[in-house]
Amino acid sequence: MMLCVVHAQIYTPAQVIDDGVVIVADGRIISVEPAGQTPLPENAHILDAAGYTLVPGFIDLQVNGGFGFDFTRDPATIWTVAAQLPRFGVTTFLPTIVTSPMATVQAAQLVIEKGPPAGFEGAWPLGLHLEGPFLNPAKKGAHNPDYMRRPSLQDVVNWSPDNGVRLVTLAPELPGAPKLIQALTGRGIIVSAGHSTATFDEAILGFDAGIGYGTHLFNAMPAMHHREPGLAGALLADERITVGLIPDGIHVHPALVRLVWELAGERLNLVTDAMAALGMPAGTYQLGDMIANVDSVSARLPDGTLAGCTIPMNAALENLIAYTGCSLGEALSTITTIPAGLLGINKGRIGPGYDADLVLLTPDRQVQLAIVAGRIVYEKTE
Repeated sequence: MMLCVVHAQIYTPAQVIDDGVVIVADGRIISVEPAGQTPLPENAHILDAAGYTLVPGFIDLQVNGGFGFDFTRDPATIWTVAAQLPRFGVTTFLPTIVTSPMATVQAAQLVIEKGPPAGFEGAWPLGLHLEGPFLNPAKKGAHNPDYMRRPSLQDVVNWSPDNGVRLVTLAPELPGAPKLIQALTGRGIIVSAGHSTATFDEAILGFDAGIGYGTHLFNAMPAMHHREPGLAGALLADERITVGLIPDGIHVHPALVRLVWELAGERLNLVTDAMAALGMPAGTYQLGDMIANVDSVSARLPDGTLAGCTIPMNAALENLIAYTGCSLGEALSTITTIPAGLLGINKGRIGPGYDADLVLLTPDRQVQLAIVAGRIVYEKTE
């Protein structure tokens, strides 16, 4: 059955249509027009969106878990969390496995390869983000250094998008990293620099080898210095790199978020780095085999180290607008077109031929409804 969203304010790649119609069939957008220009198909499901704003579904490249579940501790919960993410506007995401035994990675790959349970409706996990194990213990963050390894081609022989791996974060300064980067990118995996002590020059060598992304800018990497910009400076300076950033106001100061926006807004990708406490009250939660204490603003290990994030993606979007003064359309690009372009997927835009992953926002930009592949998977009730 066709779905027609009518009378919505629509954010397309080229313009904002104040009163528009989007027609969806077989999970794809087939038409986007101002209201009254296209006859509505007979027998279509009509969704009257007058007073609402229709935007592309949000894409989150770093989700460790949520709603009490941690993917590294139990990869089978990926589908449980995926079913609930649309309430925050997320329609596509990369479940993230932090540094852990290789058997955990294999278990997570099997969860992705097996596919969803019967009757599943929710955000779609495109594949895994493996944040480790090829990280620098000197910048371990909330990862267990006991499981960190030097880059090895033998360890990744079964890693590919077809086997559920889409993005790998590693430290480019480690011995053997350039060969591993080349091998992974040659298979179509995105390689990211993170949890690293790389100098500026070491980072550029990693970029030359194929790194195309930076994991949570400024976090788990040395502070920038005016004579040694380090990994952070390299990520900001190199236009080949898409830059991931956590805009919760804690991982990165709002003033610095604004500077990053001014320097690299067209390459900026917001991530939540959400952990098990997402959508849950304050308390104690898992991140891999670490325990994080969560209050109303942050998640931290007992020693005070930040351990993921607790804000949802719709709040991250609002924070970027508040910190930078950018428009809604500009902010949306950081969680739609930019990550979609990095992944090379047919999502992140409202236009003919694109996947019908859509979010309906209220006038105060709360998520009212989410659509994945043309099906309504979430609708807010009073």
